[in-house]
Amino acid sequence: MKKYLSFLLIAIFAAGCCPMPKEKKETLAKINNYEISRAEFEQEFLSSSFARADTLESRKEFLENLINRKLILQDAQKTGLDKAKSFLKMIERFWEQSLLKLTLDVKTKEIAGAAFVSDKEIEEAYNKLQKEGKADKAYEQMYKQLKWEITRSKESQAMAEWVARLRRQADIKVNEQLLK
Repeated sequence: MKKYLSFLLIAIFAAGCCPMPKEKKETLAKINNYEISRAEFEQEFLSSSFARADTLESRKEFLENLINRKLILQDAQKTGLDKAKSFLKMIERFWEQSLLKLTLDVKTKEIAGAAFVSDKEIEEAYNKLQKEGKADKAYEQMYKQLKWEITRSKESQAMAEWVARLRRQADIKVNEQLLK
């Protein structure tokens, strides 16, 4: 048993040390020193409008457009546009906007799942509307609308509290002299 276990451990160790054969990359097109693999083409093609009519003609047309895009990008890099301050600023803004949107989407889903509205809260809101003369329908008819409004209010409040907590935890210094 010990011999078998020793042999198994040696075999596993030896197999781990041997390099695995690399997956062969099928190059669909080569534009100067840039290669477009078949997998890259498929992924881009399927996410494009050309994929609606998946024919040989639409694939060829998409490939021609892809080649043209790569040539234009290569020319832009050759002329140094990819290092221009205006371009880098655009990238920075895009990155910030994308990250901000993703963060807010994640936080919104998190808050939406945690917002609970009780029937008592809905009833209290309905009674308040009645006292103010603003309840134009029966409780049962306004139930869903009131629940939605209270939920939205709680979500907005939770989002504002989250941002306020971020501000409290941050070290913020403003030079108000420079605002003038």
